[in-house]
Amino acid sequence: MNEQTSQKSIIMKLLPFLRWFPMTSGGIRADIIAGISVAMILVPQSMGYAKLAGLPVVYGLYAAALPVVIGSMWGSSRYLHTGPVAMLSLLSAASLAPFASAGTELFIQLSIMLALMVGILRLLLGVFRLGILMNFVSHPVMMGFTNAAALIIGLSLLNTFFNVPKPDTGAFLTDFFGVFRQIGEAHWPTVLFGLATLAALHFLRKVAPSIPGVLVVVVLGTAISALIQFERTEAVSTEQITDTNVRDTLLAIVETADKLQVDSEEISEASRALKAVEPGSVDAVRIGGEIDLLRYDEALMKERLSDLRVEAHRIKLTRVEAADGSVTFRERVEGDTGPAWRLNRMTADGPVLSAGGQVVGNIPQGLPAFQLPVLNWEVLPALAPAAFVMALIGFMEAMSISRALAARHRDNLDPNQELIGQGLANIVGSFFQSYAVSGSFSRSAVAARSGANSGIFAVVSAIAVMITMLFLTPLLYHLPLAVLAAIVMSAVFGLLDLGSVVRTWKISPADGAAGTLTFLATLYMAPDLAMGVIVGVILAALLFVISTVRPRTELQGLSPDGSLAGAVSRDLPPIGETFVVIRFDASLEFMNVAHFGDAVTNAFSSSPKIRSVLVLGASINQIDASGIEKVQSLCEGLRAAGGVLMFSGLKKQVRKRMENAGLMEIIGQENLFPNKYAAIDFLMKREQEEGATEPARPADLSLGGRLRTG
Repeated sequence: MNEQTSQKSIIMKLLPFLRWFPMTSGGIRADIIAGISVAMILVPQSMGYAKLAGLPVVYGLYAAALPVVIGSMWGSSRYLHTGPVAMLSLLSAASLAPFASAGTELFIQLSIMLALMVGILRLLLGVFRLGILMNFVSHPVMMGFTNAAALIIGLSLLNTFFNVPKPDTGAFLTDFFGVFRQIGEAHWPTVLFGLATLAALHFLRKVAPSIPGVLVVVVLGTAISALIQFERTEAVSTEQITDTNVRDTLLAIVETADKLQVDSEEISEASRALKAVEPGSVDAVRIGGEIDLLRYDEALMKERLSDLRVEAHRIKLTRVEAADGSVTFRERVEGDTGPAWRLNRMTADGPVLSAGGQVVGNIPQGLPAFQLPVLNWEVLPALAPAAFVMALIGFMEAMSISRALAARHRDNLDPNQELIGQGLANIVGSFFQSYAVSGSFSRSAVAARSGANSGIFAVVSAIAVMITMLFLTPLLYHLPLAVLAAIVMSAVFGLLDLGSVVRTWKISPADGAAGTLTFLATLYMAPDLAMGVIVGVILAALLFVISTVRPRTELQGLSPDGSLAGAVSRDLPPIGETFVVIRFDASLEFMNVAHFGDAVTNAFSSSPKIRSVLVLGASINQIDASGIEKVQSLCEGLRAAGGVLMFSGLKKQVRKRMENAGLMEIIGQENLFPNKYAAIDFLMKREQEEGATEPARPADLSLGGRLRTG
């Protein structure tokens, strides 16, 4: 029977989706309803997150198909919905920005490779049961990072909201203010679409939460956009633009983009050459210098290209149609009628001008084909730290969602199995052109609220996405990008929880400082969000070390009700004249033995009358070799100075180690008490019996050289 149970356990580990069976008709019906409800959010969200990741919208749909199924089948939570999420989308875009321009073929290849790397790391963490790593990021740090990331994600979409070019300086705050300075150049119909979408989502969430608000705004936004011909673009040749200065600006954009591409290719070639020569050789130094110069030139070209695009967008053109039907464009002057035309984008065939807003446009129909990820061995090592941070952040995000839902519905949750599921979802997805995915808070919450019974709901939602890719993508052509931006903004701004930061400050100023500094560091270092997490982890680790090295140690006083409390914090009188009581709230280990020694010697030195120092041992969970040595040193030092060290309420594991080290004999059995009440009762009775006739301890022995503290 035990062998059968063991075999069943192994099978369930390998094929965890078997827990879905047996199914009931009611459960299947609930999963289908929940899956359809989630799909209504998933399709537009995935397209919006793809834009956030710097990818064409179709890659969001790819990430919302097979990875959703794999994550559900091999995960642990029956409610967690895997797929594109805002946090990982922005992290992916930020991680790849130094290596390729968003939307390019190289950028897409690197996004898919990064998904594979994230998946492998998560799978390894799960297989080796390293889910415990998430405990190294404290809750205040995670909240500080999440709040900052939500702001960054939302505000990074402002250029789409205003329909203005986004500066590309490599610093989020600089780019944000660069977008904000262009507010006068905003396309106000686009702004209206965005504001109306935010208002509609908020209204429906408050008044009619059962109605899929995301689907409503997508359908209405697409219909209105098509009806009013929101998108109005025209591909022209450079010769059709009559103004020389405008034409020169457009040609400068093309030349700078070409130069940037050349720099990128030369850097790749130089990097390959550097690997082929001996490290430290003359050739290595020469090639390294060339690479530095190329990178400097590349940074200048990126900045120039960004400035040129902003400059070109400010130029308003008027369309002029001649009697022979030919069309030209000239710079707009006062008195011109008709819509103002601006540069939309530059293509190989020439500029594309726009007099309207931006829409999703053509989405390739069909399912993603099986395709081996392209492994770029030059970039891969540089992406490894970002992949590791993405693996951990995505996992922490997924687990926080899963734990909340599991607690609410009394489900069991296996973090390591969830890591395996999320890892497989990314690995398999990368072979079908998916970028990095993780667990979604909003979609998982909708699934639980809709009555999902098992992971079947996620499979249903993925099937709905596949149907959309096969048959419905032409219907999404006129969907305004501002609507997608507003959908993402609405989702991520819902993650803002500044109240938690205030509560943390009230609970622990140190934790509050760590959370706030993480928040500020993440904002300052954006778009490199990974550095924000690293700063937060370092801060949390430093606070932990400080609290470990200097744990709470306080002399105890007697409160009016007879209980013990901190003498200093509560302004209480000492318990006795000839003894002091110390509470030490930590294990006695190498990191804090010096602090413990100082606390004991300072207490002993506080008055010449003090003869005994009682340590309340109930709060000491462990003691190591350094702790044993320190206690022995203190016992001998106090005894030489005419005093004695006592302990009360020592735990079994602490007593055991003390006995093994022979420390009990050094302390003396008469100085060990089962609890603090017995110890204090003994000391107070002794003090009363001895009375005022007891001579004070010689002052020259109070601290001096005879009291050894280690």
